[in-house]
Amino acid sequence: MYKEHFGLKEMPFSIAPDPRFLYMSEKYKEALAHLMYGINSDGGFVLLTGEVGTGKTTVCRCLLEQVPENIDVAFILNPKVTDQELLASICDELSIYYPEGTTGAKVFIDKINEYLLDAYSKGRKTVLIIEEAQKLSPDVLEQVRLLTNLETNQSKLLQVIMIGQPELKDILSRPELRQLSQRITARYHLGPLSKEEVTEYVNHRLAIAGANRKIFPDSVTGKLYHLSRGIPRLINIVCDRALLGAYVQGKDYVDKYTLTQAADEVFGEPDTIKKQRGKLKLAVAAIFIIIAGALLTMTVYNYRSQLFISKKQPLPLAAVNPSEAQKIDTLQQLEEGTIAQSEKMAFEALLDQWGIEYQEKGDTIDICKLAENEGLSCLKKMISFNEFIGLNRPVVLKLSDDRGKEFYGALTSIRGQTAILKIGGENKMVDLKEIERRWLGDYVLLWKPPQKFKWNIYPGYRGDPVKWLSEKLSLIQGQPYQQRKDLKYDDELVEQVKKFQLHNSLEPDGIVGPQTIIYINNSLNTDEPVLIGKKGV
Repeated sequence: MYKEHFGLKEMPFSIAPDPRFLYMSEKYKEALAHLMYGINSDGGFVLLTGEVGTGKTTVCRCLLEQVPENIDVAFILNPKVTDQELLASICDELSIYYPEGTTGAKVFIDKINEYLLDAYSKGRKTVLIIEEAQKLSPDVLEQVRLLTNLETNQSKLLQVIMIGQPELKDILSRPELRQLSQRITARYHLGPLSKEEVTEYVNHRLAIAGANRKIFPDSVTGKLYHLSRGIPRLINIVCDRALLGAYVQGKDYVDKYTLTQAADEVFGEPDTIKKQRGKLKLAVAAIFIIIAGALLTMTVYNYRSQLFISKKQPLPLAAVNPSEAQKIDTLQQLEEGTIAQSEKMAFEALLDQWGIEYQEKGDTIDICKLAENEGLSCLKKMISFNEFIGLNRPVVLKLSDDRGKEFYGALTSIRGQTAILKIGGENKMVDLKEIERRWLGDYVLLWKPPQKFKWNIYPGYRGDPVKWLSEKLSLIQGQPYQQRKDLKYDDELVEQVKKFQLHNSLEPDGIVGPQTIIYINNSLNTDEPVLIGKKGV
């Protein structure tokens, strides 16, 4: 409908996995390189994971277009099958004959082995690609592993590439699948696009579709990044709706208003619903405050005996004094000098919260390296505004003013509905809603990991971080710490973590990552800097 209006030859934001539209970001290049390595390597497994809509299937289609002629590919799209159905599907994909009505796994395996040996003798390789692999049952995964046992004295006969959502990594970390996990020779997790990549992604797809001018200004793609969280599928859906909206309004480009309206329609949050929801939230909040006061005394004891209650409860948000209301600043239009110094000053303020001296080296600001030298880590994982407020740690945010000018601010404390935001060396008192509205989705938060903590602690993990975890949970429960026989993250400890996560409104998956560790430290009233509850704020 809008193609002629914008001078396009085809629809630029179809969600079909067309390799022609693949924008080769650094992440996609790395993902494709891992898959190509899998095809050219000698046996084993290659794992590609990513959130829904990040482009895994598109990368896979691109891979299939580059497969060398001497490689045969069996492509499994529907992995919700039994082990025998999987074997039959592989035979069908590779045109391997088997007697009609075959039900025994041995018949299928013998036929596949015969085919693989013949292909190998002819200098051909065989690759099995399984999409949505997180849906495979343990029995089917074990059957896939057994297929990789088919080999000659010199080489494995089958290479397997598994593509799936992040939970696939958790599934493969289970003790009963450790033999399969040990055979994974390459792993890659495809994350969302960065803000800069979103701009390039949109312009790339428009150019492929025939656009000869910019239809989405850079300031608009910055907003798009925040709305879509950098996920390509969401970008496509919102952009398609935004182009339609601009066409209906007779506009030659998409502005922020049109983009926001399109996102509201896509995500089911029209303005009228938002207003009604806001009124409902106020009413519910008022009722909750009245009831909470009456029930607080009665419930504290039960919570302490049944769940993980920290010794220091989070402080309530204090009301803003009338005298302070006049001090509230806006971020409508900042001075150029303030914007130019904002990044350096924001990171300096964040480090100062942790008692770390800022050390500038040329034009590069490597705050994560400085933090690492002090035993801290950076958190940049895509989370919502409310989620990092819940982490209760100072944070550097990337924001924009009314002109679309980007700047950085260090959020150092919160009181009531206002916050202290340090911008260009100046402390500003800003309404939290305005900060959320201007936030572009980028942030840097520092946190303190346990010693020898490398990455998330998954069930079955062994090491010193497990001892730290067990000790801290014992303190939170008010129980004496009992020395563990080994440093294994076993089922009992996993259940304790899940209860802790559930009580703190975290996803109760039993995986101990940065967010869970931060909440544990909060529960123990550590001396780490916080946003809410600061003295003198």
